[in-house]
Amino acid sequence: MDQINQPDCDVILIGAGIMSATLGVFLKELDPSLKIEIYERLDKVAAESSDAWNNAGTGHSALCELNYTPENPDGTIDISKALKIVESFEVSKQFWSYLFRQGYMGSSRDFINSVPHMSFVWGNEDVEYLRKRHDAMVKHHLFRGMEYATDQATLQEWIPLVMKGRTEGQKVAATHMPIGTDVNFGVLTRTLFNHLKGLHDVDVNLKHEVHHLHREKDSTWSVGVTDLTSGHSKNIKARFVFIGAGGGSLPLLEKSNIHEGKGFGGFPVSGQWLICRNKEVIEQHHAKVYGKAAVGSPPMSVPHLDTRVIDGEKALLFGPYAGFSTRFLKEGSLMDLPLSIHFDNIVSMLGAGAHNIPLTKYLIDQVLQSPEDRFKTLLDYFPEARTEDWELATAGQRVQVIKHDQKEGGFLEFGTEVVHAEDGSIAALLGASPGASTSVSIMLGLIEVCFAARVKTPEWQTKLREMIPSYGQSLSHDEALAADTRRHTHEVLGLTQI
Repeated sequence: MDQINQPDCDVILIGAGIMSATLGVFLKELDPSLKIEIYERLDKVAAESSDAWNNAGTGHSALCELNYTPENPDGTIDISKALKIVESFEVSKQFWSYLFRQGYMGSSRDFINSVPHMSFVWGNEDVEYLRKRHDAMVKHHLFRGMEYATDQATLQEWIPLVMKGRTEGQKVAATHMPIGTDVNFGVLTRTLFNHLKGLHDVDVNLKHEVHHLHREKDSTWSVGVTDLTSGHSKNIKARFVFIGAGGGSLPLLEKSNIHEGKGFGGFPVSGQWLICRNKEVIEQHHAKVYGKAAVGSPPMSVPHLDTRVIDGEKALLFGPYAGFSTRFLKEGSLMDLPLSIHFDNIVSMLGAGAHNIPLTKYLIDQVLQSPEDRFKTLLDYFPEARTEDWELATAGQRVQVIKHDQKEGGFLEFGTEVVHAEDGSIAALLGASPGASTSVSIMLGLIEVCFAARVKTPEWQTKLREMIPSYGQSLSHDEALAADTRRHTHEVLGLTQI
């Protein structure tokens, strides 16, 4: 082929968050010769959903999040989604362990720390639900070690702040999993990008905004990029494009005009945290305590009293409180939502709205909350909290996926969705929780689809198993493999063992 028709690079990654960082490192490990261009509209990486203050940082592993274990109409508990998530998080820990052993990052404590994961409920109905949930989960080896308690002495030992000052005789229950983690995805993302910057044929371009995508006749992509500092625009040609721009992914997917992206919409949900500023209070709590979500609320709005480790210091957050903004990004435009509505997704948007009246009501109620209302919710988890110890801060912006449905018109998909062209030349990641924690599994799945022929080669298979020792095997079905994997990754990363 004539040199003039050669692509400028092999891969373009749009957005400098945890997803692009993970995919970029994966691809360079699998093929160091790949030329990768990364474009981010802001002046730093990990500034949106991956930032520590914008992300729950739970290390979502379904150990404490009750929305992942719904109760069936017959009263049984469905743990299938929880199993999928916990297995995905175990895969993430394998990849991070590999990177740590390779010397690509400093101390593991900079980005991951052991913090017990707990679920806490009150009232007869929810206490019974939590008991059944615990019974169902501990039967599976990936959840063994989870404890359940209703007695005051045990609960006061686990969560003294939550129990102190609680109404005498109130029926409460909690589960406790000591191998939970807190993950600073901002630090992890920046670490991965610092590694990528040092590699041959990788360019990280900040303050560069992608404004159009066009598929050429030879199935390569022409990507229009503007340098926001100089105002200069250019077209870059690539064999593969990944749109990992968080809430900004949907508008770019629409601009790609691929058939597979038709009908998708997005519903933005903003959030706020109450942040504790009293160090004496912060030191009295060491757990992530998740409660039950309000009816109609999105998964990312499940209330939790959350120990965090941010920039080496222990922090205590409560929330998030959901809100509504038409922005798709925290640093986005108020026109993001209106401009995302087109002829091919209007039916999906209207259908999703008609079938999610409780969510709409919930968001309206959240937006109208007074400071006193917000603080009252905190008192359910910390009865002796004082207003002077807490301040309100804005969290990240999430965009829930709206998918087309022939019968219903459209529906909200709570989770993440990878949309790719049939030929695998372009892929976009849409959605929210539990995205960051399962980023490794999500990117592995993307590589298997978009680089299908190369994944099957002995070279890539060998490298994948080096990075992910359990690759191609099921941790949820192989108890011995799961135990060995967890023991190894926790030893490498310096995490609590059980």
